[in-house]
Amino acid sequence: MDKKQGFRLGVYIFKDAEVIDYAAPYGVFSVARRFDPELDVFLVADAMKPIQTQAGLTVHPNYSFNDMPDVDAFLIPGGFGTRQETNNKRLHQYIRSLPETTLLTSVCTGSWIYGRMGLLDGIPATNRKEPDHLEATDMGKVPIDRLAEIAPACKISRARIVDTGRIVTAGGIASGMEMGFHLLRRAGYDENFIYEVARVMEYKAAYDNYKDDIEYFDY
Repeated sequence: MDKKQGFRLGVYIFKDAEVIDYAAPYGVFSVARRFDPELDVFLVADAMKPIQTQAGLTVHPNYSFNDMPDVDAFLIPGGFGTRQETNNKRLHQYIRSLPETTLLTSVCTGSWIYGRMGLLDGIPATNRKEPDHLEATDMGKVPIDRLAEIAPACKISRARIVDTGRIVTAGGIASGMEMGFHLLRRAGYDENFIYEVARVMEYKAAYDNYKDDIEYFDY
């Protein structure tokens, strides 16, 4: 795969987004920029105002939907807030307005949004497989099972990363690390580059453990 110059990752931010879900891929790109400053990563929100994510961490978006920044990949994190975002019509409209060349990616329960939009019909996707204390009770549901309920035509996968071409999903709160590395791969960077980023992050053992836990699907 040819490397794309100036690959730009836009990370969607919303109320009660899970911190690690959006911070991990952002952090991978932040470190990767030490090796290639042309890489770019930024936050996108519905509006240009501070957003309180989970545990009260407040962040400021770089762009709003109205700005329509150029993005090569758009990433939706998970978190408690995805329960509202799943039916956010403005978000759906923004996603549908993106060029066909834009990768649509998610971490953890972020894939619920694509599922609700019907974008996962007939293709595999993944989600978090380990329940929290409420999800493990009769009153709750494991997120990956909730995805099957939201998108019954989706082929549920338990892989760490599922790459179907345009849509790439990651399962698990910390899987944003693997999503970040995989997006570097999709941008055309070779394994030596990615491994070096993982080494600097002191993540090489985990990278070795997860780098082959990818399900590819061709239409």
